[in-house]
Amino acid sequence: MAGTTAPSPRPAPAGKRDRTHWLYVAVIVAVGLGIAVGLLFPDFAVELKWLGTAFVALIKMLIAPVIFCTIVLGIGSIRKATQVGKVGGLALGYFLLMSTVALAIGLVVGNVLHPGDGLQLTEDMRSAGRDFAQTDAEAPEGLTGFVLSLIPTTLLSALTSGSVLQALLVALLVGFAVQAMGRAGEPVLRGVGHLQRLVFRVLAMVMWVAPIGAFGAIAAVVGATGVDALKSLAVLMIGFYLTCALFVFGVLGALLRLVVGINVFGLLRYLGREFLLIVSSSSSETALPRLIAKMEHIGVSKPVAGIVVPTGYSFNLDGTAIYLTMASLFIAEALGDPLSIGSQIGLLVFMVIASKGAAGVSGAGLATLAGGLSTHRPELLDGVGLIVGIDRFMSEARAVTNFAGNAVATMLIATWTKELDRAQMTAVLAGQRPFDESTMLDDDDDADADGAPVDGSPAERGSAVPEAVAGR
Repeated sequence: MAGTTAPSPRPAPAGKRDRTHWLYVAVIVAVGLGIAVGLLFPDFAVELKWLGTAFVALIKMLIAPVIFCTIVLGIGSIRKATQVGKVGGLALGYFLLMSTVALAIGLVVGNVLHPGDGLQLTEDMRSAGRDFAQTDAEAPEGLTGFVLSLIPTTLLSALTSGSVLQALLVALLVGFAVQAMGRAGEPVLRGVGHLQRLVFRVLAMVMWVAPIGAFGAIAAVVGATGVDALKSLAVLMIGFYLTCALFVFGVLGALLRLVVGINVFGLLRYLGREFLLIVSSSSSETALPRLIAKMEHIGVSKPVAGIVVPTGYSFNLDGTAIYLTMASLFIAEALGDPLSIGSQIGLLVFMVIASKGAAGVSGAGLATLAGGLSTHRPELLDGVGLIVGIDRFMSEARAVTNFAGNAVATMLIATWTKELDRAQMTAVLAGQRPFDESTMLDDDDDADADGAPVDGSPAERGSAVPEAVAGR
């Protein structure tokens, strides 16, 4: 009987994965059509810009609830991590350091490449961003005006007024208040987790119109600038991939060799199936349970794997940090309004905070990018439409880099806390003790059709995973 029922639950995830592939194909086709229309009918193509603007508006609609939910649940994840003492504290410190390193690398590469310099957009296209970004009547003047502008009229108005900084302030207050409530605050965290699932479901629905937005945005830019747009987008995309490779094989590889004494290529080869799973779904979320199981199999103790991996999915977002850095610099330069070094640092610190807990969700990168720009430089918000067409291509590198960073972090922290069985690690990497795939029920049980988690965010699940792993 078991033989007849076992195959039945597996076809559903496969079908869902195919739906994600259809979206991927649709974006590629839309980008190709947009380029063709832009080159063949430039005047008509420029008139299609409103399609990209409409898509950015849909993303902007979700910025405040995305930030609120992810920050509240992220603070809950901090509480769980700090409760386990040395391992959690060491993990959080390492995540903060590596996020800073990733940001620094992204800043350096972005300022060296200047990917948006080749675009000479018309004044009409530049002014469209300024008009679109007008969410407040007047900008606050001086430090006093800025501080006062952070305080919303009511607790809930921060989520509806369009002010991202107000939403961030309320999220921080609610998060720390829930944390101070202890166990009494756990129902609130669960409620916010359900709200986040709803918001991410809406975000997943919005992402299905990404091909239309990509078509309009690419057509308009190519129509206005010709092949210069294609060159600039290619420089951004290739530069981002190379920067991610530099970070993984250079920075993380060096740390793994110095601390653990193993080659990063050996570890990545051991996780080869997980990388294929991530590329197929453009989300590192799908491989979270498998990463925990494989880290345990390679010799990491269950407590360390159960704490570091889920917490890292909320706080160790190296690929996302690099993406946000380079995308922001590209948009600012493309619109002819480059960011100063001070503005770059302030903008990206905000983005790293606002992105916590949303790394595995398709479209969350765009929402975070739009949120950061609307807060610091609202006149640049419309420029998000410039990268809609290539965001999907960059999401794979983003997810793979995040995943590799969490795998390396787990090995490093296990070594520092002396919770790594080196004999087991050596045997596994040598292929003498292969991972038993039968221990994993299904690769895609945790993901829906769009790569978004159906059981809550990484931060939400991070509070439950350690207990589940310990009981296995």
